[in-house]
Amino acid sequence: MNLTQLSYILVENPDSSGSFENFAATLQQIREFGFQGIEINISGPDLWQQDRLLEFVDSHDFPVVSLLTGSNYFQEGLCFCSPDEQVRRSAVQRLQHYTSIAARFHALLVIGQMQGFSQDEPDRPVAETRIEESLKRIAEAAEEHQVTVVLEPVNHLQVGFHHRLQDVLDLARRIGSDRLRPMLDSFHMNIEEASVTEPIFRAGSDLAHFHLCESNGSLLGSGNLDFPSIFQALESTGYSDWISVKVYRQPWARGAEAAVEHLRKLELIP
Repeated sequence: MNLTQLSYILVENPDSSGSFENFAATLQQIREFGFQGIEINISGPDLWQQDRLLEFVDSHDFPVVSLLTGSNYFQEGLCFCSPDEQVRRSAVQRLQHYTSIAARFHALLVIGQMQGFSQDEPDRPVAETRIEESLKRIAEAAEEHQVTVVLEPVNHLQVGFHHRLQDVLDLARRIGSDRLRPMLDSFHMNIEEASVTEPIFRAGSDLAHFHLCESNGSLLGSGNLDFPSIFQALESTGYSDWISVKVYRQPWARGAEAAVEHLRKLELIP
C-alpha cells in the first residue's frame, strides 16, 4: 500500500509566546520531510494566529487535517463529566466555538480526553449521561458548521470513559448525528483492544480518521507494532482519508523525519 494522505501531529501546543514565523518554519520543515498535512492542538478561547495560519496552509497546500482538544482538560480542567455545571457548560461552549474554527480550515475536530476521568465523577452512569448530553450539543454545532467531529477511543490511563471502538460506536449511535464518527489510534488500540487490525475491519466505512503511533509511543520502528498489517487492513476497508503520525517524548523534527524513513523502508509510502 502506498499511502499518500500522511500528516504529522504536533503533540505540543503552538508556543503563543513565540513568533508565527518560527511556527511557519516548523510547518515548512515537516512538509519538506514528506508529509502532506499537519494536525495541531487547540486550547484556550481561540486558535493562536488563526488568520495567519489559514493563509499559510492555503498558500502552501499544507492543510490542517484536524484539531486536537485534550489539552483543554489538562490545562483548564474542562470536561464533560464534571459535577460542576459551569465547568460542563464551559467545555461544551469551548468545543462549539471550535467547530466554527474547524470549518474555516475544513478540519476534523477530535474529542477524547475532554470526557474527563472517573475522579471527576465517580458515578459512571451519571458521568456517561453528562458526556452524552454534552456531545449532543456539540454535534448540533457541528451540523450547523458542516464539520465532522471524530470520537477517539483513548486508553484507560489517559481518559476515564469509552476506551474501545465499540464504546465509541455505541455512544455515537445513541447520539444519532451523522456529524459524529469514530476514529482509531494504534497506540490506544494496542492497550485496549485484542487486536490492532480487527477494530479497523469492524469500523469499516465509518472510520473517519486514524492516528499511527508506535506501541511505546516513541519513534516509529522502536516498538513492536506491525505497520504493514495495519496499512493492509486500512486498504482492504477502502480507507482513503488522512493518517496522522504521532510521536511522544521526542523532538518533533526527529519524530517526523524518523517516521518517514521507517515507512519508506517498509515501502508503505512513496
